Amino acid sequence: MLSIDYVPGAPNWVDLATPDVSAAAAFYGAVLGWEFQSAGPDAGGYGMLTLDGKTVAAVGPIMEEGTSPSWTIYFHTENADAAADAVRQAGGVVRADPFDVFDEGRMGQFSDPAGARFAVWQPGKTRGLDAVNEPGTLCWAELHTPGAAAAASFYQAVFGWVTQDVPMGDVSYTLIRPNGSGEDSSQGGIVPISPEMAAAGMTPAWLPYFEAADCDAVVAKAAGQGGTVAMPAQDVPNVGRMAWLADPAGAAFAVITSVAL
Repeated sequence: MLSIDYVPGAPNWVDLATPDVSAAAAFYGAVLGWEFQSAGPDAGGYGMLTLDGKTVAAVGPIMEEGTSPSWTIYFHTENADAAADAVRQAGGVVRADPFDVFDEGRMGQFSDPAGARFAVWQPGKTRGLDAVNEPGTLCWAELHTPGAAAAASFYQAVFGWVTQDVPMGDVSYTLIRPNGSGEDSSQGGIVPISPEMAAAGMTPAWLPYFEAADCDAVVAKAAGQGGTVAMPAQDVPNVGRMAWLADPAGAAFAVITSVAL
């Protein structure tokens, strides 16, 4: 379970890079109830997505050449520069060297050896998201990759994560949690991309899950607003009811109505 008591290696931010910020804000406002708040004239169009006055995500224009519309998950670090060094040493790619974001914090953008993109956030004035796990907020981070074991080794080297393989249907699902935390602090998982999934066009990527009070209702809203249903809502025993979606620009995300804990 995610927490806003952020510890190293835990997801603490998520943002969307999109070609049309206004259109994206309208879509997610209709689907998840978010409101857009500009970060100001010096932020290059970047702004916060809020729910009941709390920052739950962010959105901005695509800044990196050749990048498709996508969500990026950020992980807490106490030293972004050291995280960049760890990424290089473990075989990943530093796509953007760490830099200061005004006095809000310090960030770096990376890719793991398989090509999945992620980022780190070293808190300054902004520690991270204001809310998680509630309806309309981030609740899980899932990596889709062709080599789950190799991915686990990479992220263990970078963040020190603890991993646990659990059976889920015909595949093994790798749970991830920060080092030194209890078993109830799992924050996401690693899913192997099968040859069939790869043939269908799935590429290595992190997928954010947002909690939904009613998964089916959110799926219907997304479809009605021009989104794509990549995987219809389905029940996963002891987990919840979930669906994979994409917004009108093509950025992938998931929603889930989690089982009561």
